[in-house]
Amino acid sequence: MTHTLIPAVVDLVHKAGDLILPFWHSDLAIDEKADASPVTVADFAAHRLLSEGLRALAPEIPVLSEEDCDIPLEQRVAWERWWLVDPLDGTKEFIAGSEEFTVNVALIEHGRVVFGVVGIPAASRCYYGGAGLGAWREERDDQPQEIAVRVAPDEAFTVVASKRHSSPAQERLLEGLAERFGNLALANIGSSLKFCLLAEGSADCYPRLAPTSQWDTAAAQGVLEGAGGEVLNLRGEPFTYEARENFLNTSFLALPQAAEWREELILLARALD
Repeated sequence: MTHTLIPAVVDLVHKAGDLILPFWHSDLAIDEKADASPVTVADFAAHRLLSEGLRALAPEIPVLSEEDCDIPLEQRVAWERWWLVDPLDGTKEFIAGSEEFTVNVALIEHGRVVFGVVGIPAASRCYYGGAGLGAWREERDDQPQEIAVRVAPDEAFTVVASKRHSSPAQERLLEGLAERFGNLALANIGSSLKFCLLAEGSADCYPRLAPTSQWDTAAAQGVLEGAGGEVLNLRGEPFTYEARENFLNTSFLALPQAAEWREELILLARALD
């Protein structure tokens, strides 16, 4: 089962990646946003391509992009469906020359992710999926491969951690997991690839108790949910994307839905909430 819009969105994400790559490893001018995060001409070029392409694909669905998010709340609350776009997630990694930057597009309906597409331009790879739809990893010009979470650790319990962000609460959660599972293996990776590691069965859990924005997570959440995973707030409730005044996410837990340790993780997180 799939969604009729997915193939066209995958194609747009690949095209955005093709547009970004010539700027990679180049002498880029770097500007700073109001929140002190960096932005480059590559971010804006990908934004324009995706925004125009998505509007041409489905004119009735509005687009909310990180690079064009100054849309009044009273307008956004009336939306039933919308695209949530991060044209270049991992701009710091991109500037540093790392391959760990992505292009992210999610379709949201009534605050829930319908499906998400995550492109990795430097690897010519794309992940896509959604709850009830399945999830796939596609190497460009090859047949897509269906992916799924693992419900039990292969060897060590592997936790995906952010390269740049942690918090005292997250460190306490990791300590609690270590008491339950023994020594943890930590997989440090940038951008929305953290969710994709879980989705393809290469890691067990991704707790995030430090700030993110809605466009950082929605597309990759769709991939994870399609692969049999879930994303919860620290009370164990589904992680959603209702229109809000700002675009900051609360803390969350990403994990396999059928993991036998699911309730233990939620209890650990509730103690920190």
